[in-house]
Amino acid sequence: MTAQAPTLRPILPTDLPALVDVYVDSIEELTQDDYDEEQRTAWIASAEDEQKFGAKLARGLTILAELDGEVAGFAMLEKGTIEMLYVHSAAARSGVASALCDALERLAAARGVKEMTVEASDTAFEFFRKRGYEANQRNSIERVGVWLANTTMKKPLVLETTQ
Repeated sequence: MTAQAPTLRPILPTDLPALVDVYVDSIEELTQDDYDEEQRTAWIASAEDEQKFGAKLARGLTILAELDGEVAGFAMLEKGTIEMLYVHSAAARSGVASALCDALERLAAARGVKEMTVEASDTAFEFFRKRGYEANQRNSIERVGVWLANTTMKKPLVLETTQ
């Protein structure tokens, strides 16, 4: 994947297999320094039922990023919360996560959201901190009998006014 700006668009039902692939790849490849194999396997388990995973994505506003016509990442906004933000390992550190997060923050602000929230994985913590999110609390999340840690982070949104 090249270092061009990603193209963003809403997801389509036909995107589901690619979104599952990004989700699984992102967890398997990018979180190894922060989560052990058992934790990553438990985390990935939530995408084993593709239809259930697709229904979860449909509950919020989910957008995807493409590079060279390939799905490189996706993000889901539910009210003022970033419920998911995943980038394929081949597109890591190429601006995909920033483009997705920028878009969700703009969409949330346009909907009157005053503060964004995210439960950031230990892997994503620094990304969100650099974007102005502040740690609020540590959490222990249970996934199929395995415990994973994350941090609830918040960021006030500045509503842009046009004159």
